[in-house]
Amino acid sequence: QGVVLMDPSEDPDDILRANRSREKTFVFDMVFDHTATQEEVYVSTTKSLIGGVISGYNATIFAYGPTGTGKTYMMLGTDSEPGTYIRALDELFKGLGATAEEVDYRVSMSYLEIYSEVIRDLLNPSSGFLDLREDSRGSIQIAGITEVSTTNAQEVMHLLMKGNKQRTQEPTAANGASSRSHAVLQVTVTRRSRRKETGEEVRVGKLFMVDLAGSERAAQTQNWGKRMKEGALINRSLLALGNCINPLSEKGGSWAQFVNFRDSKLTRLLKDSLGGNSRTVMIAHISPASSSFEESRMTLIYAYRAKNIKTQV
Repeated sequence: QGVVLMDPSEDPDDILRANRSREKTFVFDMVFDHTATQEEVYVSTTKSLIGGVISGYNATIFAYGPTGTGKTYMMLGTDSEPGTYIRALDELFKGLGATAEEVDYRVSMSYLEIYSEVIRDLLNPSSGFLDLREDSRGSIQIAGITEVSTTNAQEVMHLLMKGNKQRTQEPTAANGASSRSHAVLQVTVTRRSRRKETGEEVRVGKLFMVDLAGSERAAQTQNWGKRMKEGALINRSLLALGNCINPLSEKGGSWAQFVNFRDSKLTRLLKDSLGGNSRTVMIAHISPASSSFEESRMTLIYAYRAKNIKTQV
């Protein structure tokens, strides 16, 4: 469960710096090395949340880390090794199918990206930029987003592949197909019991799966001009996310400090996932390369903080 981070530039024989070592140990709920399969990662991080979504709880899965460490691969996967999106939806439909005699259910999904602080619908890219609105109950809605109802994981896979082709991707020095936007897949499960005596009880569970854009340093990605501005906006929204995680993870919980969810569209959209009624898993990715020591260090600190969040339900 531990990660030990060694500083590649450190000289073991340097006596003056012996007590100033930057070697650090982090402890997490679960750590995977390079041999872990998609299946293993899914079973130990996400599988336990799916039953909750079916019974009406909310769940969120984050992929966080520097650019080029495999976030999109873990979320989307390939045809032979499907990622978390597909495995989670497969499980969801199986679970719903098992209770189909007693309940009517409806599954709807939307897939969007947040690129340079504007929201685009990936299932219908021609709809232009969309607005975030808050409804009377305080939940965040996206005006004009396409919602697709489906009961079949293959159909969803097809839609996701189509949506992913619409994502803003650009080559950088760190990664040939770097995602320049945060992609959010939102699946809503509505269940209504068929028995007469329970009355019209409706349960709604929401599953958010968020593939964040990689945090990046311009020196590593060698970006200039437009790419550089993109990188700055990506880092700004990730900073806003960090600024929400910090007060939430302080002792005293979410009552002690003001949490600024309105800093970025990403944090407004994920308000419930971080501070509200949701079970949230953050999967942090790091690169084993010594050249990305700084990124790995910041990612581990970020994830370590997120681990301490305890929400007030």
